[in-house]
Amino acid sequence: MTVTRDALLSALDTYVDPLLGQGLVSAGVVKSVEAGAWPCVEIELGFPAAGIRESFSQAVTGHLRATTGAQVQVKLGWHIQSQAQRRNLQPLPQIRNIIAVASGKGGVGKSTVAVNLALALQLEGARVGLLDADIYGPSQPRMLGVDGQRPTSPDGRRMNPIEAHGLQAMSIGFLIDDDQPMIWRGPMVVQALNQLLGETVWRDLDYLVIDLPPGTGDIQLTLSQKIPVSGAVIVTTPQDIALLDARKGLQMFRKVEVPVLGIVENMAVYCCPNCGHTEHVFGTGGGEKLAREHGTELLGSLPLSAKIREQADGGRPTVIAEPDSREAQSYRAIARLAAARLAHGAAQDQFPSIEIE
Repeated sequence: MTVTRDALLSALDTYVDPLLGQGLVSAGVVKSVEAGAWPCVEIELGFPAAGIRESFSQAVTGHLRATTGAQVQVKLGWHIQSQAQRRNLQPLPQIRNIIAVASGKGGVGKSTVAVNLALALQLEGARVGLLDADIYGPSQPRMLGVDGQRPTSPDGRRMNPIEAHGLQAMSIGFLIDDDQPMIWRGPMVVQALNQLLGETVWRDLDYLVIDLPPGTGDIQLTLSQKIPVSGAVIVTTPQDIALLDARKGLQMFRKVEVPVLGIVENMAVYCCPNCGHTEHVFGTGGGEKLAREHGTELLGSLPLSAKIREQADGGRPTVIAEPDSREAQSYRAIARLAAARLAHGAAQDQFPSIEIE
């Protein structure tokens, strides 16, 4: 069956994907359209989407068949660009986008979320780096299974990142012994962060994920005011006290004009591995309520799981240790939502949230 270009474009704009929140033409993701007896459509997203390549193409193919009657070949790809910078801040060399992972308080699993988010973005098809900005308590070397390693230098002034599970990683933990305390005042911590970020030889990164220390202190303010952060992800638990602190972190990023990509609710539910009984240890619905009150998205909910903790402590985070598990797939879905939010802005309707029990 022969189909015209106008008919294809009209049909494409009536397909609303939940990651985009609008028609494909309106979202600007239709790269090319070939009409005729053998029609072909090429779609180019602004975020990596390897995990949904097949399902996305099949969904668009089915929609076009239903609306035009034609069997259309659909090709899906992506091209990740730098997003708009704030206050004339210049992009850092070799880094297209910086995503800060933050929490208002400690103990909510922020570092575990950060490392799995970075690995998930990589599995989705992006080039990713991870900067451990928790100067006082660096944990990423252990979580990545590379603690004890030391970075090399190409010129005696800069440092090469440590390679771990395909990520480019840097942390103060690579430069000090495990039992060495960091007894530094605020200005020294800020200087250390600037050096870790600016003196590392990052190589062609689509995303640099920064694992921030908890709170709203010097490091968070320096990062958000002087570094071209593209967006922030807030990690919290459903517990009331954690939500209070998460609100402070969210508002801090808003005040310094850093887009909040969404909220990740960690430790949302505990499922007994023996009997299967589930219990909301820290309460329920807190992350969704926080997102609704502040006009952002709940990117997903993750369980309170000994397995996730053990995998991170063992140097093989969940996304790498069990890539086909429900937990790993949830991390990947959260990563796609955050990256889509960064690339294409807020959807007209709320993004679907990911919850696993």
